[in-house]
Amino acid sequence: MESRSLSPQQETINASVSSNEKPLGSILSQDQPTITQTSDQTEYRLYKQRFVGLTALVILNIIGVLPGTWFGPISNEMAHDFGISLNQVNWLSNVRSCAFLPTSLFVPKIVSKYGIHRCCQIAATSSLLSAWIRYSGTVQTVSGRGAYALLMLGQLTGAVAPPIFQIIGSKYSETWFDLEGRTTATMVTAIAGPVGYGVGQLLSPMFSSTRHAILGLGIISTAVTPLAFFVKKAPPSPPTYSASKPSPSLITLLRAVVGKVDPSSDAYMTLQSRIDFIILTVVFGIFVATIDSFAVLTGEIFGPEGYSAVTSGLLGASVLLTGIVGAVFTAPLFDRVFTHHLAIAIKLLVPILAGGWLSLVWAVTPNNKAVLFAIMAVIGVISITLLPISLELSADITRNADGSSALLWFTANLNVVPYILVQEALRAGPQASPPNHMHRGLMFTAILAMVTASFVFFLRGKQERKQIDESKTQRGINSDL
Repeated sequence: MESRSLSPQQETINASVSSNEKPLGSILSQDQPTITQTSDQTEYRLYKQRFVGLTALVILNIIGVLPGTWFGPISNEMAHDFGISLNQVNWLSNVRSCAFLPTSLFVPKIVSKYGIHRCCQIAATSSLLSAWIRYSGTVQTVSGRGAYALLMLGQLTGAVAPPIFQIIGSKYSETWFDLEGRTTATMVTAIAGPVGYGVGQLLSPMFSSTRHAILGLGIISTAVTPLAFFVKKAPPSPPTYSASKPSPSLITLLRAVVGKVDPSSDAYMTLQSRIDFIILTVVFGIFVATIDSFAVLTGEIFGPEGYSAVTSGLLGASVLLTGIVGAVFTAPLFDRVFTHHLAIAIKLLVPILAGGWLSLVWAVTPNNKAVLFAIMAVIGVISITLLPISLELSADITRNADGSSALLWFTANLNVVPYILVQEALRAGPQASPPNHMHRGLMFTAILAMVTASFVFFLRGKQERKQIDESKTQRGINSDL
């Protein structure tokens, strides 16, 4: 057990606690918490169950988003096998983004009323049902229109899962983790979605046919469904002051953002905080939509340049999977070293990310795989690193983890469908060289990224939630029992 120097008041508290200690054997028979006891006699505890729930949530999130990019690398094969157009294949992904929007706005209310655990169970069930509805469309006796309708219905049914898993990530980290682990926990849940996109792009081209790919997706979804029961509602004792307080409603947050909340309210935001949150929402929405639409269109971007479906999938997956490396290394640093410098990190990384998207305008050419993989790696590392930083900073600014997360993810998915439609409209015709290339779509992406990146220089990013938690969690006992 590690203990720190105590104030006289804390020593008095500890003496009282010691007089009521349970035998060691009784303590070890329970979930063994890490305890921080503050001078106001409030005990903040950490439970090992948090890692079990976090692992389950991450796996469920990864599998829940697989259908979003599952058809991207095999879009040409899907169009041929089911007798549909490339635009119809893209709508199998677009419809999930459309369904994300209304669902995301209800998630904070559902979490508040039923808890994190019920949300996970609802999402896992929808993912399971969607998998087999989707597979029913692969039966050979089903007509072409009927098959496409079943594929679309399956995509819609499963669209409930991604917003739930993505939005509750910030709330889960706030509910179960302390200041030294919260950003890392948010990172793990935030990158689960991109990891799922990457896994989907890697796996779907490896099946012998599109129908087998859809069957494989169904089997995977079924296997992970029971994990939803390992995510618990909340620990018996909170890890921080913020975790002990219920989040204000989404409506209250929206009123605070437009300055309609009384200054005496806990939800009140200063003018600079409101500006900061709006900047974060815009930047997050644009860059997440950029990477999501890119994942959907990988086959159509690289295919005309002579790259195979497997290579296109690898290029798309490299954006997302290399980002894991960056996020895994940087998130603990922001928890323990650069804990008060989230805004500075965003100001440094976003312009570099915009430059990466700009470079693709010239890099997407035939026989240029080495350069493309290098650019994909840079984009991936920065993009995925920015996810938890943005989510944590928005929660710190608003002091509303699930509400701010819901608005950020809502904005991102609001932008995805227009992004894809614009790039489809900018696709060259069959008479172009090469036919159906996406050069103008890449230019659109680059210009929007560069303009959006300029907003971050107006970001201040005061981390109010973190400051409150630090003031409440004063120096006390910190021990592993």
